[in-house]
Amino acid sequence: MPVDTAGRIVLALKGLTDPSVNHCQRILHAGKSATILLGIDTGGTYTDAVLLNETLEVVSAAKSLTTKHDLSIGIESAVRDAMPDPAPGIDLVSLSSTLATNAIVEGQGSPVSLLLIGYDPGIVQQLRSRRLVPDRNIVFIPGGHTVQGDEQCPLDEEAARRAIEAQAPQVAAFAVSGYFGVRNPAHELRVRQMVRSLTGLPVTCGHELTWQLDAPLRAVTVALNARLIPLMGHLITEVREFLKEYGIDAPLMVVKGDGSLMDAAMALERPVETILSGPAASVVGALHLCGERDGLMVDMGGTTTDVAVVEDGVPLLNHTGARVGDWQTMVEALDIHTVGLGGDSEVRRGENGRLVLGPRRAVPLSLLAVAWPSTVPALQDQLADEPDPEDARFFLRERPLGVHENALSSTQRKIWQSLGEGPVSLLEMLRWSTAPGYLRYCLQGLVTQGLVVPVAFTPTDAAHALGLYSVGSVEAARIGAELWGRRMGRNPEQFCHDVLSRVVIQAGRVVLDTALASEGHTSMPGKDEVADLLLERGLGAEDGGIGVTLRLRRPIIGVGAPVAAYLAPLAERLGTVLHVPEHAHVANAVGAAVGGIVQSVRILVRRPAGPDNPYRVYSPEGVRDYPHLDDAVSYARRAARRLAHELARQAGAASIRVRTSRRDETFSAGGELMHLGTEIMATAMGRPRPGTPG
Repeated sequence: MPVDTAGRIVLALKGLTDPSVNHCQRILHAGKSATILLGIDTGGTYTDAVLLNETLEVVSAAKSLTTKHDLSIGIESAVRDAMPDPAPGIDLVSLSSTLATNAIVEGQGSPVSLLLIGYDPGIVQQLRSRRLVPDRNIVFIPGGHTVQGDEQCPLDEEAARRAIEAQAPQVAAFAVSGYFGVRNPAHELRVRQMVRSLTGLPVTCGHELTWQLDAPLRAVTVALNARLIPLMGHLITEVREFLKEYGIDAPLMVVKGDGSLMDAAMALERPVETILSGPAASVVGALHLCGERDGLMVDMGGTTTDVAVVEDGVPLLNHTGARVGDWQTMVEALDIHTVGLGGDSEVRRGENGRLVLGPRRAVPLSLLAVAWPSTVPALQDQLADEPDPEDARFFLRERPLGVHENALSSTQRKIWQSLGEGPVSLLEMLRWSTAPGYLRYCLQGLVTQGLVVPVAFTPTDAAHALGLYSVGSVEAARIGAELWGRRMGRNPEQFCHDVLSRVVIQAGRVVLDTALASEGHTSMPGKDEVADLLLERGLGAEDGGIGVTLRLRRPIIGVGAPVAAYLAPLAERLGTVLHVPEHAHVANAVGAAVGGIVQSVRILVRRPAGPDNPYRVYSPEGVRDYPHLDDAVSYARRAARRLAHELARQAGAASIRVRTSRRDETFSAGGELMHLGTEIMATAMGRPRPGTPG
């Protein structure tokens, strides 16, 4: 049986001296008894591990390649390299991950069924859910509520049962969204119970993700997040198994999208809250490491670039919902802008012939050649034939077939078999295909499912060819640069500089977009050709006779492994300074270890129209009516405190503190103050509870 792709690359990289791959330092003393925290971040490309002492100082750190098909390989490699000998006792393990973010950006995820309760079928025309869920897996069930929380129609449980039983064999998870389910979750809760009892499959409800009113967006969000449930569940399971094998008996925490922590048991039940987990951890880690109180935090990894604004030492929170790539969600998280741009972004040509990076991740040629030395001769043969560089790409198996096996077409099975002994170029596949267009379509399907990964020229290769990076094969990177350079009419060095310039331009766009958004402005122009042209000139495009100067009035706080190669030119172009803290390359893992637990509950009190109507309390438990406002608010406050405290306890918190706030909405009519509604917010906070493994 051939060695698996990612595992073989990990083994090939062992012994390299580059500090971004091997561990940084080991200053723990043998026999010293102290509180030791282990932070782990499993990113789309790399897995990091750090050990922190009782004063939250980094005492050891390591970096390894992420192995998507078996995450424990990369985790074990990073943790083992970070661990001193003898290994100390670990008191707490915290995990963050960019896998959910990367899956959204790359369009990957498990097949799900979207059950819409009480929705008008016409509303689907407003959704982009068809890109997430095929029509055959979207089911409309009679039921739902009104804006006042009353039933607009009784739930048709028989229709729900038929839909669940019909959908279960086709999907890995269910998403449930009821019309006005945030005002009354009764129907969502009942359908969730039915899914669990009839199938045992993971299920997410819309009211679990948000308390905001927006039925189409809520449906998109719940579908998007349900696609991620199996992925995140597998991650947590793999980490638990590794910790057990390594003899680490400590609570396991997971970073949420707002940078706080929750116990792994809760994460298994509500993994959707881990969207932007990795980027949030990088913000928390960057603030902990650098001490800066104002700036733009830019984390450039292998697959994505994440940007967040920090003001007075606090990262901004996005209350309306996190935006990831092209998708707007309703999951509350830190206000992080994410684009599919990183050191391992695939280089390709856009519609206008210009270079475009990402959003898809590719294995760099320079890295592939370390694991498979035959890559260099294969590239030399391609150089003689002068093919289109995009047709010269290689492909690798990313992970085993698993549940996807029955869904493959005969052509996809043939492609899969051809990759059994290692990388195969697209050119070679096209030679045995009688329908090249269909083969490309089938190959793209395998990539979308995360079963196959392309190998292509990336910014990492450009950095290798220019002598800025030396982890992999410089020769493979230079041949790839020559292939592309010939196609673009540039010599290899010029082409590599063009690639790095595109990194600056594309990263600069998201940095400026984030800065403007923090001031209340709209996104950067996307269809205004003049504005786009001036922006590109300001960020480094060399063509034309007009130059543009841009100035960013905040420093850039840079974290991530390639920070020096990519962010220094960006800071120079924007006329600002770049702060790179020590241990910047493992900031995500640091942020995972230093976070706290925060859980919030929001309860509304409103009075439906009519002077004789009671005051209605809308809570995650359902609706309750009271004749007097004071009674309704009193109950809402008690319920919010109780629910928030219970959520924090479930999340693994100790010494829980609960803070409540009240906001009244009123208006004046004819000199009389009228009550429109009251919002009660309870926030429970605490540190992870030691001693009970999660």
